[in-house]
Amino acid sequence: MARYTEAVCRICRRENSKLFLKGDRCYASKCAFERRPHPPGLHGGRRGKSSEYGLQLREKQKVKRGYGLLEKQFRSLFQTAERQKGVTGANLLILLERRLDNIVYRLGFASSRSQARQYVCHGHFMVNGHKVDIPSYLVKSGDTISVKEKSRKIVNILQSLETVARRGTPGWLELDKSAFQGRIKELPAREDLGLQISEQLIVELYSK
Repeated sequence: MARYTEAVCRICRRENSKLFLKGDRCYASKCAFERRPHPPGLHGGRRGKSSEYGLQLREKQKVKRGYGLLEKQFRSLFQTAERQKGVTGANLLILLERRLDNIVYRLGFASSRSQARQYVCHGHFMVNGHKVDIPSYLVKSGDTISVKEKSRKIVNILQSLETVARRGTPGWLELDKSAFQGRIKELPAREDLGLQISEQLIVELYSK
């Protein structure tokens, strides 16, 4: 499957938002977005005025790239959100947060979502005691996510757990570092996510 393999700091600069794509480095003074907060490229010194469509597109790209999804995956998730009861934009964000790779990242077992996706694909995690190697797997309230016994000595997982306090664990998740597991206390509401995202712009873009 096609994935972006170039310098990910360019993505944050292009979207004018820190997306925390490089893990712990994003919290350090070396962060490229902090040092060069202008768009990448030869003529990236200033940002021009965006049209209504441009604002909608940039918001969609920011969310899609932040969660590491391809366009087809993102649109499919949006269509699922549309079919659910409630507000489509909020449904979309909650579905994104429920993905297993995002949960592994949020609990602190990985320093970035791309790293979390790799760990899940390699079968290092279990949900309710059963191995799950599908990053897009949607967790439910009450589910327990744990690191496999044989994977608990992976250096990057241990290092990530040491620095999890820097970014914190969401209130709707519960982490037990000593047991290498976390639990979904309840599914989040939109106000629990605290994301700087204007999801209505994404809804408007896909509604054209």
